[in-house]
Amino acid sequence: MIYALLVGGSAAVVSLLLGRPAVAALRAGKIGKAISEDAPSTHAVKAGTPTMGGILVFGTVALVTIPTNLAGRLSMLLPLTVLAVTMAIGIWDDWGTLVGRAGRRGLTWRLKFALTAVLALAVACVLYFWLDVRSVNVPWAGSFDLGPLYLLIAFVTVFSTTTAVSITDGLDGLLGGTAAIAFAAYAVIAFVQGQAFLATFSFTVVGALLGFLWYNAHPAQVFMGDSGALPLGALLSTVALMTGHWLLLPVIGIVFVGEALSDVIQIAYFQTTGGRRFFRKTPLHHHFELLGWSEPQVVMRFWIVGVAGAMVGIALALSV
Repeated sequence: MIYALLVGGSAAVVSLLLGRPAVAALRAGKIGKAISEDAPSTHAVKAGTPTMGGILVFGTVALVTIPTNLAGRLSMLLPLTVLAVTMAIGIWDDWGTLVGRAGRRGLTWRLKFALTAVLALAVACVLYFWLDVRSVNVPWAGSFDLGPLYLLIAFVTVFSTTTAVSITDGLDGLLGGTAAIAFAAYAVIAFVQGQAFLATFSFTVVGALLGFLWYNAHPAQVFMGDSGALPLGALLSTVALMTGHWLLLPVIGIVFVGEALSDVIQIAYFQTTGGRRFFRKTPLHHHFELLGWSEPQVVMRFWIVGVAGAMVGIALALSV
């Protein structure tokens, strides 16, 4: 645990030091975010804020992981590959949402879903056929081998988690904080299992996110963008599957579940009631903004919920 924590702390320092030049480079390159018309009107002042901050987060993860946590631990090639693929997809999508580049297009939701599905299938196959991971840990009941059914479950887990986490990105510090909490929880779980390499990787992500949050705190100097949101979801689900505690994802990632469910409920209610809305606006964080909560209040309260979910999730994992 000492080594894992030191590596995570080092990642925080690296991310913090790289943050200022990274933000300056994004600003100089005019990588500024165009604010969606669907966002609350108070977000209009954020137009032009540098985006693609995920490059800072996962550039740090790669820089720290390769020299400290890769030799003799080839299983780490899976999360590193997931990181590279999803960050490339995220950069592609972010490129179409920049200020002054209306002629360019990001990914359509169909193409994004298709690419995410291909990635989810690939992760499921690597876990099952290469790493021989095919079980589930059930609190108070033990571990069970799922056989070929695991392929379907792993696919659904990666796809749904990646989608839910990306939906959560929308307020200064919201996704960075809740994701750091979730990865910290799985780092503890992995360490208790004896998977020190996985715990080290998870704490590396936590450290990189802490450095990023220095610049993403309200009012944000840089946004995460899909270049950060997509890798976070894909990596979180991959780590959860590698621990066998993927059943606890809805608990540890309770904020992500709430955000995704708010979208599902809103769409279903809108279609069945002929145009009425269940929430004032979705995802859920925008609903609370329109209820009168300030942006920092929404973020802090969602962090609190995330910490509570993480504590319960760790407790359940220890009961196996």
